[in-house]
Amino acid sequence: MLLAIDVGNTNLVLALGSVTDGSLAEAGYRIETASVTDARACESAIRQVLGDQMDQIDDAVIASVVPAVTPILTEAVTRITGKAPLVVGEAGVELGIGVNIDIPAQAGADRLVNAVGAMASHELPAILLDFGTATTLDLVAADGTYEGGIIAPGVALSIEALERAAAQLPRLELRSFGADLPVLGKNTVAAMETGVFWGYVGMIEGLLRRLRDEQGDGKDIPAIATGGLAGLFAEHLSGIAAVDPDLTVRGLFEIYARNRGLRGDKGN
Repeated sequence: MLLAIDVGNTNLVLALGSVTDGSLAEAGYRIETASVTDARACESAIRQVLGDQMDQIDDAVIASVVPAVTPILTEAVTRITGKAPLVVGEAGVELGIGVNIDIPAQAGADRLVNAVGAMASHELPAILLDFGTATTLDLVAADGTYEGGIIAPGVALSIEALERAAAQLPRLELRSFGADLPVLGKNTVAAMETGVFWGYVGMIEGLLRRLRDEQGDGKDIPAIATGGLAGLFAEHLSGIAAVDPDLTVRGLFEIYARNRGLRGDKGN
C-alpha cells in the first residue's frame, strides 16, 4: 500500500492507496504540522492515526511546503517503510507537466501537485481554488501546464489577524453559513461573520472574474475547489465545476505512478 502525505502549514494530510496503479483508497487522516518536531514523535503520530493499516504500507510519496518539516518526515517515513520516500521537488522526480512562470522553482509543491491531480481527474483548462492556510487560485492550461496563480490570506489567518489587532473583537469560530446570512450585521459577531463570509465570497468572485477576463476569447474557465474550507464557500460561488477535497493527494498518487519505475516493481 502507498502512503501519500501532503505537508501544509497547518496540517499533514495523509492518504492511502495502491502502489501498483496509484489509485486512491482512503484519505482524510490529519496530523497538526506544529506537532512534528522530531522523527520519532512523527513516526509515532503516523502510526497512531493509521492504526492497523501500518503493516500494509510499502512505500510513500510526500509533497511539502514546510521545509523544516520535510527532513523530519522523511526520516520518520523511512523508519516505517524501510526506504526513503519519493519527495516532490527532489532531483529526478518527474511531474509530467510544464511550469510556465518566471521562476519555476518558486512554484509551491502543493500547487504543482494540484495541477497534476487536476490533469488526471478533471477536464482542463481549469482554475484550481484551494482553501488552505492561504487561499490560492491557479490556472492549469488544457495540456496540464501550470500557468501561474494568485495567493491571498486564508480565511483562518484573516480571523486571527482581526483578533490580534482589535482588542474588543472576540474570537470568531468558522461555521457553515447559508445564502440567507444578512450582509448587515446587527451585533459584533454577526458583523464579523458577514465580513469574513461575504467578504471572501466577494473577493473570490472578483478574482475569478478578473482571471477569466484576462484570458480573453470569452473563455469561461471552470473552477475546481479543494482544501479544508472548500465546503463552506464553494456552493456560494459561480462557475465551480467540482469540489474535490482529495485533489492534492490524487496528484501525489499520480506523480508516484509516473515515477514508479524509480521505485521498483514491488507493490500491492
